[in-house]
Amino acid sequence: MTVTAAAERADGPGPDHDDTGGLSTRVARGLKWSFISTVLGRIITPITSIALAHVLVPADFGILSVALVMQSALMSFNDLGVTNAIVWWRGDVHHAARTATTLAMATSVTLYAMCFAGAPVVSDLLGSPGATGVLRLLCLTVVIDGISSVPIGLLNRAFRQEGRVLADWLGFTLSTGLTIGLAVAGFGAWSLAWGRVIGNAATTTCLYVVARERPRPGWDREVARTLIRYGLPLCGSSLFVFAFLNVDYIVVGHVLGAAALGLYTIAFNLASWPSNVLSSTFRRVSIPAFSHLQSDRRALEATFLAGLRNLMLVTLPLCAGASALAVPLVGLVYPVTYEAAGAVLAVLAVLGAARVFLDFHYDLLTGVGRTRELFALQGLWIALLIPALIAGATWSGIVGVAVAHVVVALGVMVPSYVVVVARRGLTVRGILAQVARPTLVAALGWAVATFVVHRAPSNLVAVLGGGTALVVVYGLLAARFRELWTLPRRLLRFEAAPR
Repeated sequence: MTVTAAAERADGPGPDHDDTGGLSTRVARGLKWSFISTVLGRIITPITSIALAHVLVPADFGILSVALVMQSALMSFNDLGVTNAIVWWRGDVHHAARTATTLAMATSVTLYAMCFAGAPVVSDLLGSPGATGVLRLLCLTVVIDGISSVPIGLLNRAFRQEGRVLADWLGFTLSTGLTIGLAVAGFGAWSLAWGRVIGNAATTTCLYVVARERPRPGWDREVARTLIRYGLPLCGSSLFVFAFLNVDYIVVGHVLGAAALGLYTIAFNLASWPSNVLSSTFRRVSIPAFSHLQSDRRALEATFLAGLRNLMLVTLPLCAGASALAVPLVGLVYPVTYEAAGAVLAVLAVLGAARVFLDFHYDLLTGVGRTRELFALQGLWIALLIPALIAGATWSGIVGVAVAHVVVALGVMVPSYVVVVARRGLTVRGILAQVARPTLVAALGWAVATFVVHRAPSNLVAVLGGGTALVVVYGLLAARFRELWTLPRRLLRFEAAPR
């Protein structure tokens, strides 16, 4: 039993639900749209960056980097967790949406005012005084994001990802075209800022159209208290995630210098692909799915375990391959001056698998409203990670930093998340049983692929031969043939393998 009729009876179709199919059907439809949008974005975004690099000078990119860092930090807690709170809400969501709208807009306007006032100081601290105006313009997207929070929550709650994809790609297309046009016209760093603001405004307008509901600002003290109690720890968790994604860059840059930072950045970005694609795709749907099932313990447990196994069956061979083939892959794609990034990627690929595993646990806790536990877990992660990264950098450079990441993730965070999630009615043994065999087989496949790589006469032969060896080992041993054959369909529905 996963997302089945029993689960749907527990949730019951409400006025905000899409009645075009059962929960399983809506989950599958939402995941398809989310996956298409995520993959296309990952492909088109670097192409856009390459195009801009031909018309902008490095100084312009430096200014944009400062502005984007500030924008990302503000976006981490911009809506007070309202988007996910709307998804989680168990009462009258239409009534709650009015208070949520007020909270999100008030928070975003306050943050923008702080950004406007502090822009000169931030620009000076980051060594780009010329970024002040661009920073003030770009951070207008914070206000726009606050306005869009409730419509996004309503669409996610109803699994209507096709509406989000339409809005996102309308804004992305407009933003990209405008950015490139302004850059060609000589607007420099301002081109991306204007492109982002106009594109986000178009996205938000479209979201209000497709959401079929345009909640006006309102206020209910009890609703606000519940929203804040849920959302504030989630905002703190998001800030910790932002720190997790940036603190290693700060450590590497400060301790090891710019050249090491460049190599480390390449390796970290490559190792992050599974999390960026798979976790980002699933998060839009997994959180509302778990929220719908939170009143049915058995259905929630079955859905989570089935989804976790399916997700890791895909993730583990990808990360094992990235690790085993890291050195020849980097040597094949990048100039020889970047070869040191291969050794870092070989380690960080393990972190990539751990992140997907932990992200799915994060989604479960978010969906069932356990945001305080999330805050504590993410705080523990950062508290342990910072000294570990410094020690790793001192011990063995950028490889040491990568090792520190993996040690903290596997040694502390994986068992901590499993124990906390198990308190929701699951068992540690049940969770580990879903991933034990695929993990062991992925490790075996890694060993075989590494053996092939070390004896290959060229990088191309190493990648092809090692990759083939890994696929054969994993395909034969990781799971029954029937389970792997039906995996694509079950992956979209959080369904367990047929017995």
